[in-house]
Amino acid sequence: MRQFILLLISAIILGSLSAYAFSFSKNDIRSKEAQYNHKVLKQEEKEIYERKKLNYKPSGYMTVDEYEALSSYKDKSSDKIEIPKLSAGSDMKYVPQPTYRIVRYNDPPGSPELNITKNFYKLRQYNGQGIASPDFSIMVYPVVYYYPNSASTAADLFVIDLEKDGTSLSKLLRANIKKRRPNPIVSTEKSIDNLSAFRTLTPVDFSEDGTKLLVKEKIGSSYDGIWKTNAIVYHFDSKISYNLVEIRDAIIYYWKEYHDINLDNLRWDIYPIGFIKNEPNRIAAYAYGYTGKKPVFLGIWSVDCFGEQARLLSFDLDTVELSVNGFKLVQDGIVKPVILEKEQKTLKKIEKMQAKALKDKEKADLKQMKLEYKNKIKILDTHFEERMKDFDKQQSLGGTTTFNEAITEFREIKVNQLQKDIKKEEKELEKQLKYIRKLDNELEKLQIRHVR
Repeated sequence: MRQFILLLISAIILGSLSAYAFSFSKNDIRSKEAQYNHKVLKQEEKEIYERKKLNYKPSGYMTVDEYEALSSYKDKSSDKIEIPKLSAGSDMKYVPQPTYRIVRYNDPPGSPELNITKNFYKLRQYNGQGIASPDFSIMVYPVVYYYPNSASTAADLFVIDLEKDGTSLSKLLRANIKKRRPNPIVSTEKSIDNLSAFRTLTPVDFSEDGTKLLVKEKIGSSYDGIWKTNAIVYHFDSKISYNLVEIRDAIIYYWKEYHDINLDNLRWDIYPIGFIKNEPNRIAAYAYGYTGKKPVFLGIWSVDCFGEQARLLSFDLDTVELSVNGFKLVQDGIVKPVILEKEQKTLKKIEKMQAKALKDKEKADLKQMKLEYKNKIKILDTHFEERMKDFDKQQSLGGTTTFNEAITEFREIKVNQLQKDIKKEEKELEKQLKYIRKLDNELEKLQIRHVR
């Protein structure tokens, strides 16, 4: 069986060789063609090697087909482009860099206000201070718009989802308006038919569990000031906002019923200050009347976050305890020059190490490319030499065109050579197996001794 298989393999190999090579003469055109094809194959391998070296650091040289493949239309909407991270180089100059820390947003209660500057009327948009939820999962910030045609303003309140990984400080520092949710959670009226009318939204505070947000909406005119302030509570669970107009109605009713003062004929307003600590579902607000040089305090009032059960709490400013839940970033100082100098020295060392590592990698890659190229050329030369030896052997055998005795004799020689090679490999394999068995026996003896 084994002899049959060997003969079969030899017949397949030699059949392909003899059919093509036996008809050669020493200076036959086919012999020259074989040499030419061998040179062409070597030239192709050389070009592949040179192209690999050239493309290791892209230079811009390319074929027409490669250029057309790169310049073909691609749908950009399906591409995922990462935002590049720019790192400071070791040759950086000292520029005062701010440091930040986290503080309570609504401290003291009712203090958050928008800081709109003159640039607002040039840029026509203002992004206000953001407030982070108690669990640092989201940030809410206001956006105010300016309409020059009517000199009026409007506002929206947007939510940014903060990253899940990192510290609380790093989450706030990495917050970006590009990551905001597309639709605002609270919006003001955006009509521009009222000349110089302004409408703004200012976050006041989160509830203790972070499921509700208190917002104050200021409505007024650039000519005669604020007309009124509304207290709005947004519920994140139901995604519904409630304008707590009941608190204003309760104040008007109280001063009319018990003090015979009609606030509708006077100028007055409320200041939402936050959620009550012991009653997390109720918000508190100050009320003031402007009847002279000094505002008149109209009491501390509260209302349910659904706009129900509005009532007077006290006329004493210090009797109501509020929960302060939201957070914000404030500048804490600047990075000292000494720290930046140490960073600069460290960066120089790192850049030097990285440059050396890149250079070593480039050398290793080019060396590997050259080695692969040489191995391929060596294989081509070996195959060609074997083929030419077989051709020379066939030519030395001679033969007739009638019976082709040379083909049979050449085939026998190749089969004998193949059998010798197989026997040689089998002997080498047997030696390796004997050596492995010897090692196994020695290991077994060592294990038995160890057990004893």
